[in-house]
Amino acid sequence: MSVAAGRPDTPAKGRNIDVDENRPNILMILTDHWRGDSLGRLGHPVAETPHLDGLSAGGTTFTRGFTPCPSCIAARRCLLSRTRPPTHGMLGYQDGRPWPYTRTLAGELVRAGYQTINVGKTHFHPPRLHLGFEELIVPSDYEEWIDDRVDLVRAKYAHGVHANSWMARPNHLPEYLMEETWLTDQAMRRVEKRDPERPLFLCLSFNGPHPPWCPPAVYFEHFLARDIPPPVVGEWAEVNARDATYPMDVNAWRGRVSPELNHRARAGYYAYLAYLDAQIGRMLEFLGRRRLARELLVLFTADHGEMLGDHHLWRKTCAYDGSARVPFIVRPPASWDVPRNVETDRLVGLEDVMPTLLAAGGAPVPETVEGRGLLPLIRGDDVPWREHYHHEHNPCYADAPGYQALAGEDWTYVWSPTDGAEQLFRRDDPHELCDFAGDPGCAEVLAEWRGRLARELRGRPEELSDGETLTPGRVPVWRDPRDKHNQ
Repeated sequence: MSVAAGRPDTPAKGRNIDVDENRPNILMILTDHWRGDSLGRLGHPVAETPHLDGLSAGGTTFTRGFTPCPSCIAARRCLLSRTRPPTHGMLGYQDGRPWPYTRTLAGELVRAGYQTINVGKTHFHPPRLHLGFEELIVPSDYEEWIDDRVDLVRAKYAHGVHANSWMARPNHLPEYLMEETWLTDQAMRRVEKRDPERPLFLCLSFNGPHPPWCPPAVYFEHFLARDIPPPVVGEWAEVNARDATYPMDVNAWRGRVSPELNHRARAGYYAYLAYLDAQIGRMLEFLGRRRLARELLVLFTADHGEMLGDHHLWRKTCAYDGSARVPFIVRPPASWDVPRNVETDRLVGLEDVMPTLLAAGGAPVPETVEGRGLLPLIRGDDVPWREHYHHEHNPCYADAPGYQALAGEDWTYVWSPTDGAEQLFRRDDPHELCDFAGDPGCAEVLAEWRGRLARELRGRPEELSDGETLTPGRVPVWRDPRDKHNQ
């Protein structure tokens, strides 16, 4: 079977097209806060992800996958709405803003004849907005379900750990009653009841490993007993400990945490990954026993990473790899004649998901899609590709500066639009311990990357660049794309 590729000349016209029986069913597995380095096959010293490693053996692992904007809402808008932050309007994190998008991943697949189902987290506003999904199951459905079975107020949260905390502990619920287990079960039930006359697009979207890091006790205890490397901290990062407020709030985004609490946090995080990997394996095993399995394309990724104490930082919104890099695996159907068990360091991002899945499903790809389809890379074609990847996040926490960044083949350049501060990291320093921005020997490199970012930002309404020079200024978190004054 040949693999569909390229961009059709015309976008979908809003009507169903004839269903090709050979078009793949599509399973997109989306997670939250999963670091791009945290896969067993990539040699991580702690992460235990045997099911995802097995999945990756059947396809392509993109080792340099990025989020265009490392916050839940902004990243998911990129993935589902075909556009990057400057176009879709969310340039940081802000709840309660509309999702005014008429062309979405699920909607285009419906036009192409697919049945579309979301099971799990969406972060849409309003919360029951469908955005092209014909059926929607969300975490609040689980919360209603568990509250009916456990005689506690807000039973899911009875562990007492806050939703952005660096604290960790075993979950108070047995594994079979936890949210991710329930969501996996709901996804299985939808597969069993799917329309057999239509190909299926199923998005299984887990909230984890977003805090609170309260995995099942058996996983937590296993990782708590392990020797886990402590966070990495560059000399440049001491400011994040020095300027934090003490005693630290449990939701603080920066600050010096004791070795004991750091160990518990990291144990809870990697235990959560192992638990999610088990649920993903459960889902894949279930699908493997069904006829649709041979014509099944699986894409696994995350909306952003997690700093996990590195450089005295927690959560996301940062330019650094722990926050901005995401895992990215695509396993094509078994019938496709493509290379398998491949790793590539081509620069890819969440905006590439929509054109990839539309092309794989034989659906027209709107010309307004701002990402690039990955099927040529999956086929092993030698095609021109990005020289760098641009990602950004405007100020979110009260005293965080926000950033603009370019990740390239050998260097990562970071610039603050609020105060003009610069950082420069070498790719062969994967933990970003050394900042070369102040090194006289790297002055030419710094100037080159500063110029690249100036060209990247040229013409944007924030007026941060004239195409040659970067100028700090005021940067919004949200710019409504329907407002012509913000275009």
